Amino acid sequence: MRERILTFPGPASPGLTLAPQRRGPGDPCYQLDAERAIWRTSLQASGPVTARIYRTAPDTVGCRAWGDGADEFIEALPALLGVDDDPGGYRPRHPVIQAAVKRVPHLRLGRTARVLEALIPAVIEQRVPGADAFRAWRLLVTKFGSPAPGPAPARMRVPPAADVWRRIPSWEFHRANVDPGRARTIIGCAQRADALERLSGRPTTAARDALTTLPGVGVWTAAETAQRAFGDTDALSIGDYHISKMVGWTLIGTPVDDAGMVELLEPERPQRYRAIRLLEASRLAYKPRFGARLPVQHISNL
Repeated sequence: MRERILTFPGPASPGLTLAPQRRGPGDPCYQLDAERAIWRTSLQASGPVTARIYRTAPDTVGCRAWGDGADEFIEALPALLGVDDDPGGYRPRHPVIQAAVKRVPHLRLGRTARVLEALIPAVIEQRVPGADAFRAWRLLVTKFGSPAPGPAPARMRVPPAADVWRRIPSWEFHRANVDPGRARTIIGCAQRADALERLSGRPTTAARDALTTLPGVGVWTAAETAQRAFGDTDALSIGDYHISKMVGWTLIGTPVDDAGMVELLEPERPQRYRAIRLLEASRLAYKPRFGARLPVQHISNL
């Protein structure tokens, strides 16, 4: 077991920083315990790891890690929790985003540097309701992932390695309600895993652009990956129906499309993703609900 304590220059909020890493309440790679500590699993280059992340004081965060990947995970902990991020350097233009900063001035953006772990769930989430994507992720990781090392909570698993993703049969994707197009994209990304992991060492904009050269990976998927793996402060999720509508309702009181969202957030460049996270974390994000949710299309029943 490895342990590390990090002290921040102000209030620490690992829950806000790590929230985007969670793929639904049943995520087998991310759980909260009764003490609100965060349990997270990952497959590092050196092996699997289970980590428990918890606050020890208002400005201090502790982490205990188990498994062959523990040393690597502990070494990268400052980046994961956004220690080197500078939330105070952002001066938003829009008054609603300014109000969000006042509510959560301690919000930090972290990065995992684990590209495939961010990319595959983003592919699964393409063009489907969130609940369906979360279920697919849970089923696939539970079946094809590996046991979580250490005293991990029940049902936690380590995400599958690239070679495992490559070998998942088509019918297993079908059972998880992942259509053939997304399944092909996942396998194609897994086949390029080594090159993808090297992207974490490149400038964020260049790395994000490189992701869009992959078959089946568009601007939205690249942005969702860059936000989590690279800590890309400007990775705007263009193509997300809910995000664009939320931005419109929150900032000007009416829904907008992608073009309208880009126009509204242009003054916030190169911090557009940070602006989105501030709205979400501050709970100032607003989007009224109209009618029923989109039904889940169960291709596994076909």
